Amino acid sequence: MSMRKAKQPKRERWGLLESIQTFIPWPKNEYYDTMRSRNARHGVAFILPLIIGFIVFMVMPLFQSLYMSLCEVQVTQGIWTFVGIRNYQYAFGTDPYFNQRLVEEIGRMAINATATLVLSFVIAVILNQEFKGRTLARAIFFLPVILSSGVLPGIESQNEFYNMMQGISDEVANASGVNLSAALQDLLAVSGMGSGVFDVLFQMIDSIYDIVMASGIQIIVILSGLQSISPSLYEAADVEGCTAWEAFWKITFPMVSPLLLVNCIYTIIDFFMKNDNRVMERINEVMYSQFRFGEASAMSWIYFGVALLFIGISSLIISKGVHYYED
Repeated sequence: MSMRKAKQPKRERWGLLESIQTFIPWPKNEYYDTMRSRNARHGVAFILPLIIGFIVFMVMPLFQSLYMSLCEVQVTQGIWTFVGIRNYQYAFGTDPYFNQRLVEEIGRMAINATATLVLSFVIAVILNQEFKGRTLARAIFFLPVILSSGVLPGIESQNEFYNMMQGISDEVANASGVNLSAALQDLLAVSGMGSGVFDVLFQMIDSIYDIVMASGIQIIVILSGLQSISPSLYEAADVEGCTAWEAFWKITFPMVSPLLLVNCIYTIIDFFMKNDNRVMERINEVMYSQFRFGEASAMSWIYFGVALLFIGISSLIISKGVHYYED
């Protein structure tokens, strides 16, 4: 007695038309009744409240902001005068700070995002091991997620006691006359070693607090991926004589590689939205101090475009090394 297997559409055949057919039960098609289609419909149903909220509350302000970036806005009179790309020309060619801060923040983002991804991956691998106090260690590494919430950074920056202690710390460092980071950097420069590499390295060291504070979500995402790997894969690799190092690169890393792409996108977005971002500070200064809403909107759209560009580039690069289980 022969059993007929359901015809499964090939992965490479899925385009826009096939994706639409995934959600249309009639007329009957080969894409609607597959496991992949059911998973897609469940995923869309799960994020449907977010989609509805975005359409209702975000679409109109988004287009208003885009139109504002093309206008000269007179706030007191409520007049919007269309000026074309003049606000974008002001942002690129006239504003004395925007371009400089944009370049600085892009460089800082590239360094901090790379360090955050590497650190979160290493910590997740360590926390996935069996050792005493593992639950406490996981809770400690999750604390940055709570401490870096929107409320506490504001309290931290506006707290007089915190500012006083920070000032005392800076005064002690200046009074001692010893800056270990600068001294070590000068020593390595005198020894003839490459200065560019060590500039990046010491920038990471100086930003270690921000990197650790930004790695909580990434650690949880990677840890969930590590725990979803079947132990039978490692048992089979052990039977075949694979070392722990080989098992890591042949099993662990490929299995969690899709999550690295997710973490990369999240890290870039999180960095571009940080409270201490100097580009955001400049945009707020132009908008709320100078009341130049058109120029501020143009700067915001430029900043948004740069963020999308880096997300696209990083996704394109990382996706080359992503391995999917169904492949």
